[in-house]
Amino acid sequence: MARDRNSRIGTTVVLLLCFVAHFYVLPLAEAVWLTLPTSGTKCLSEEIHSNVVVLAEYYVVTQEGGLQTVSVKVTSPYGNNLHHNENATQGQFAFTTAESGNYVACFWMDGKHQEEATVSLDWKTGIYAKDWESVAKKEKIEGLSFSSLM
Repeated sequence: MARDRNSRIGTTVVLLLCFVAHFYVLPLAEAVWLTLPTSGTKCLSEEIHSNVVVLAEYYVVTQEGGLQTVSVKVTSPYGNNLHHNENATQGQFAFTTAESGNYVACFWMDGKHQEEATVSLDWKTGIYAKDWESVAKKEKIEGLSFSSLM
């Protein structure tokens, strides 16, 4: 009986350590940089399951004080518009996926600019979209009691 209890405690500790290590071992998401030509469109896509939170932030990087704007359109696998912004220097969007499939974000310039534009896109999905710092501040995380795990 004591051996079963110790085995369950050991298994619980190993699972808890694996869960915590998951957040420290996996690389954090970084922004994607896109260079947009003066004409044409660049798109990024990601295969995402349904009921997944997606958060994204983008901004146009200007060189030497120039003001460049882009247009952005984000669509679902069935072509539903999730975000559309024109003449933007920056923006953000958030949604929870309604269906599984390929979600696409497209960026293009309006044709008025003579030079290429660079766009930074920080696209986060699922667990990476969670703001863990604010969760930690709101919730007090206390040590686990092994007696409550049995």
